[in-house]
Amino acid sequence: MNDKVTHFGFRDIPKDQKSKLVGEVFHSVANQYDVMNDVMSFGAHRLWKRYAVSQSSVKAGSTVLDVAAGSGDVSSRFCDRVGPTGRVIVTDINESMLRVGRDRLINDGYSKNLNFGLADAQFLPFQSNFFDCISISFGLRNVTDKSTALTSMYRCLKPGGRLLVLEFSTPVLPLLAKAYDQYSFNVIPKMGELITGDKASYQYLVESIRKHPAQNELKNLMLESGFDHARYHNLTGGVVALHIGYKY
Repeated sequence: MNDKVTHFGFRDIPKDQKSKLVGEVFHSVANQYDVMNDVMSFGAHRLWKRYAVSQSSVKAGSTVLDVAAGSGDVSSRFCDRVGPTGRVIVTDINESMLRVGRDRLINDGYSKNLNFGLADAQFLPFQSNFFDCISISFGLRNVTDKSTALTSMYRCLKPGGRLLVLEFSTPVLPLLAKAYDQYSFNVIPKMGELITGDKASYQYLVESIRKHPAQNELKNLMLESGFDHARYHNLTGGVVALHIGYKY
């Protein structure tokens, strides 16, 4: 694949088209996003996100950036940790998803230590060495250039800060991998059609998971993007992995 081409699911497309196509997916599913997450993962996504935040070292007074924050469920957990003296910046590249997340967080009483903004993970509009922690949950696989995004996040972290990347990954057990493939391709798109009326978007989401780098590949990509140390934890047998990168 040349440097002007990327993938959209299993399709090869010009790089400059991916952001628009991914945007259309999330505009379509925004209002049913949480419902589908619960149904697809049997509620496990809540446990994965809780574990990720527990590994953040975020405490009262910390400043956190939640990239591709979606419906804001991870952002709310960070708000609980940073308290009234901290700050959580909630961003998404997709206006529909950001609106859903903003409305949910405000309705749940989290407006006092929050800011919201549209932002592309590849070109974060924040000063260098600013955040104690940056998080991106189930968003990196949708970014056009992952290396550019990781470098941007590294720049924005304070020395001593850490990046959390929670993302679908590669199952480590052969039987699990086979069952996961069957479930992903035969069940999830049909669920998407039934619940959201949009089978195509969930077909893309399944395909995008398969195109995402496996655990060690993503770890190495983080190191190549500037992180001084990186590690990962497999969750649910590698169906999901939490990668943590450090800026020393």
